[in-house]
Amino acid sequence: MYPRPAFAVIGGSGLYQMEGLTDVETHDLDTPFGKPSAPIVVGTLEGQRIAFLARHGIGHRYSPTEVNYRANIFALKMLGVDTVISVNACGSLREDFAPGHIVIPDQLFDFTKDRKRTFFEGGLVAHVSVADPFCPNLSAQLYRAVKATGATVHRGGTFITIEGPRFSTRAESHTFRAWGMDIIGMTTSPEAFLAREAEMCYAVLAHITDYDVWHLREEPVTAEMVIQTLMRNTAIVQEAIRNLAREFQPIVECDCRRALGDALVTRKDVVPPEVVERLRPLIKKYWES
Repeated sequence: MYPRPAFAVIGGSGLYQMEGLTDVETHDLDTPFGKPSAPIVVGTLEGQRIAFLARHGIGHRYSPTEVNYRANIFALKMLGVDTVISVNACGSLREDFAPGHIVIPDQLFDFTKDRKRTFFEGGLVAHVSVADPFCPNLSAQLYRAVKATGATVHRGGTFITIEGPRFSTRAESHTFRAWGMDIIGMTTSPEAFLAREAEMCYAVLAHITDYDVWHLREEPVTAEMVIQTLMRNTAIVQEAIRNLAREFQPIVECDCRRALGDALVTRKDVVPPEVVERLRPLIKKYWES
């Protein structure tokens, strides 16, 4: 019996095809919210058990809107995961955040429209605080791990999530810059909010692949451009994950771990039993006390 994973990585399937990953197990799980995007791969790296989940499915089958974010986070919770690293491709909305750089953002703006954003429905309401949507402790550890690779990495920045799967128009891109956004992508929302509801520490490693479409001296972003940059950066991300595994400090005291403490507002006696059972992995420490 292996210990529960120290942390999980959600990203592309190439991230768990890493040299040195041993004792690999595959978990094909079902959740109350459906199946996750792909079976969860758990292996040992640098002495740590780490879970890997391909966000878009094996072979990149799901568009950003189609990803079952609730099932992905809930499945990780079922495996005992309480710490998540999200790897995202993104565009830059700033001159100094250049393609090939990496950003560890500290703020998030949700501009999506068609996604389920909460586990709490059907008779149980929770209002979690996401004023600071990314765990500062985990973000600091992730920043150090990326820095140790020698890559150019920026600490802090606001990440706007758009619906996709299309890229922005020039008018949209200029508007997002005027709003003060720094990077743009399609998958961080609602993943970060669901992780908070699941009382997980969550941080983002964002690859900059392009300048979106605002930069007049650069070609407008294309899927080919994104994929080429991601392929070049895969080795950097793998090294950063290896560094994090080697130096990882478990997070014990953190507000992320208590996110539901004052968020559950529905009287217990009116919550349907089937809702309690469905959400038990999330609420049991509050419901059974």
